[in-house]
Amino acid sequence: MQRILLSLRIFFAHYRSAPLQAGATLLGIALAVTLLIGVKATNDNAIRSYSEATELLSQRADILLTAPLGQESLQESVYFALRQAGFSQSLAVVNGRVAGKDGQYWQIEGSDLIAALTLRQAQKKSDRDESVSLGELPLGELLSGEPLVIMGHSLASKIAPKGELELAHLTLKVFSIDDKWGLGSAILADISLAQALLGLQGKLSYIALFSDRDKLAEVKNRLEQLGITPQQASFSQQDQGQALMALTRSFHLNLNAMSMLAFVVGLFIAYNGVRYSLMKRQKLLIQLLQQGIERRVIMGALLAELTALVVLGSTIGFILGLQLSHWLQPMVSMTLEQMYGAHLLPGAWQWAWLAQAIGLTLVAALAACLPLYIDLTRQSPAQGANRYQQTLAHSKIHSRQFVIACGLLCLAAILFPFSQSYNISLVLLGVVTVAIPLLLPQLLHWGVNGLMPLARPGLWQYLLAETRELIAPLSLAMMAILLALSANVSMNTLVGSFEQTLRTWLETRLHADLYIRPPSQRIDAIQTQLMRDPRVSGLYQQWQIEAQLSLPASTDKPSELTIPINLLSRDDYSIRHTSTLKESLPTLWQSYFNAPTNTPTILVSEPLAVKYQLQLGDSVSLDVLEQTGNSQAIIGGIYYDHGNTRNEVIISHGLWQQAQLPRHPISLAASFYGKDKHSKLTEAELEQLQMQLATELDLAQAQIYSQTKIKTQAIAMFKRTFSITLVLNSLTLIVAAIGLFSACLMLTQARQAPLARLYSLGVSRSELRNMVFIQMLLVVLITCLIAMPTGALLGYLLINKITLQAFGWTIQMIWDWQAYAKAILIALITCTFAVILPLYWQTRKPLVSSLQQETL
Repeated sequence: MQRILLSLRIFFAHYRSAPLQAGATLLGIALAVTLLIGVKATNDNAIRSYSEATELLSQRADILLTAPLGQESLQESVYFALRQAGFSQSLAVVNGRVAGKDGQYWQIEGSDLIAALTLRQAQKKSDRDESVSLGELPLGELLSGEPLVIMGHSLASKIAPKGELELAHLTLKVFSIDDKWGLGSAILADISLAQALLGLQGKLSYIALFSDRDKLAEVKNRLEQLGITPQQASFSQQDQGQALMALTRSFHLNLNAMSMLAFVVGLFIAYNGVRYSLMKRQKLLIQLLQQGIERRVIMGALLAELTALVVLGSTIGFILGLQLSHWLQPMVSMTLEQMYGAHLLPGAWQWAWLAQAIGLTLVAALAACLPLYIDLTRQSPAQGANRYQQTLAHSKIHSRQFVIACGLLCLAAILFPFSQSYNISLVLLGVVTVAIPLLLPQLLHWGVNGLMPLARPGLWQYLLAETRELIAPLSLAMMAILLALSANVSMNTLVGSFEQTLRTWLETRLHADLYIRPPSQRIDAIQTQLMRDPRVSGLYQQWQIEAQLSLPASTDKPSELTIPINLLSRDDYSIRHTSTLKESLPTLWQSYFNAPTNTPTILVSEPLAVKYQLQLGDSVSLDVLEQTGNSQAIIGGIYYDHGNTRNEVIISHGLWQQAQLPRHPISLAASFYGKDKHSKLTEAELEQLQMQLATELDLAQAQIYSQTKIKTQAIAMFKRTFSITLVLNSLTLIVAAIGLFSACLMLTQARQAPLARLYSLGVSRSELRNMVFIQMLLVVLITCLIAMPTGALLGYLLINKITLQAFGWTIQMIWDWQAYAKAILIALITCTFAVILPLYWQTRKPLVSSLQQETL
């Protein structure tokens, strides 16, 4: 043990004279752990929010009473009957969207605040619930009916900095409370105010019941005794957030994949630092062996040193990762709200994450460094630094890596066609991602060798010959750059392709000039008024309710599977002309519009079909069709539904009426005549018409959307949704760029003596700088050229396998050359700074000082 400590003291003395070597290793570990912990903290917090989500200012509900089948809302009298019967553990809730003055819709939630706070006070939970006093709430103003809403501090500071918010032509006072209450992005009001804002007087969205899970059957019996039948309210049991966890699993899996990619890139940097440090200490290790220090002692000292660096680097990365999570949280929260309707609780962190980061990093570092340590400790004490032997060893390693990479790529190519789950496809994508950097060193050798016949004799041949020698010490940094560039190219391909596909889909999907979403109680009157308007050339409707789709039992699924869906219907013209079909039966429209009463034909969305492997002609069951005498239906078509993660099914309006579903549409759309009844309205004319129509129909302008506005908002939402992915992608590229800078700085220091010899032979300082810059630029350019096809391969797999299987969206692959050029430019600029700065510092040193490096 004493000899190990003595060896560690010697290593520490070495690092005091060469802090860059320890710094490079710490930098790589810290960067790797930063991104790993940042994403882990964000994901874990989101998953915790699903399982701990409660009714606002209250507890988690065990049972929900919702509107009966075929109706849009629940009668308030059901809640009064429950309270009178002694159901004190109940809470009335009304929610919906209200238009603001800026044209944006806001989600409003109203509840019986006295009941909510009583339930919360009775709940004995964590300190997070007890840390906020109930006296902070302005209960008097709320219950007196004043126009007052409650928000968390974070939301209030963004949308109501002056303490006021205008909704539905009414100016509301805003009271902000601590984010620890867990309101997130919700706007809370007393139920009477929310009903007035939403136009739902006497109506409820649902009633939350709180009971022990083992008493659910008893609760259901009591409801039946009170006469609350399915015709008055639908009874559903909560799933403790399991459905939301399943829905968002692919999103979190993709974030984890990005963080692991950044973790691997960071480990490349750390390993490069360790290898450089060992290269500089090779003579020192030989001297220790010559002094009688046992090999096992040196090995123990090296392992102890690596462990200390991992612990210190992981601790730094853990602290930075928590800060990164704080920055990422709003983007993830926005994405989850827009795509899945999930609300995140305030972030929390755990010490266990640090232990996990240290353990994972230590295992990865040992796996990478142990072979290198064994080789160094096995060398003969009489052996010096034989450069030829090192070059030969590197050549063998690079050839072996190339063969392994080819084998991994062949394995992935064989297995990918059989992969039907995104989990398996993501593993295979990881195999491809690991194989890509292993190809690089050998490809760099071949690339430089291919240029040798083109070089002029003299300094140019020396330049290329030495470039081959630089590939080994630069290979790890180049691997990190290649991995980051390939990931950047692939993600930009995915995002760019998705945006263009979404734009094309919206062009087909949006056929009307204006889309109108009036209050439900006024929709009949507005529809009649529009039908009489001579400016209207076409009027379209859409109906929607929630329903259950059942899949029959099969060999794969021994029991019947029930899936919650959004059931839609549109007018015949909209269905025929705006449904972009992926595939359909030959007689689709004939059977869809003229379906026999026994086997109606339906359309299912692509996400639903992909997720549950539905095929044309499959027989399914819809609970809402029981009114027709037969709930069975045939899948006649599968339509594209880009950007939507919900399960959707469309039925004809004739079948909708036959099933006695709600007759009022939820939204209207209208097309208008131009000046000569043959031309289309210009954007200026459409905007003016929108303002006129809002006045004539007594609607807020936010309740009338133009086609252009919907497209703009859809693309803006898309970009915000993918902002988290692009940020992680950019951070990975930055990590790789820092690794390149670190590697070039260490390599330039190691080449002080060779550069000094060239200078002494008559090569000027400017020629030396140009030569080194061209060498580095050549290696980076070859790496960038390799990154293009490998990035395209990863992009193809992301689009045609991962995204399709995880989200159910078919995307047309489109090249984004501007994004690729930007990524390459970043790499070249990084290379320029990484070479010029240390080279400038070193070439300005005295010649004798640089030549002295030969003896170190």
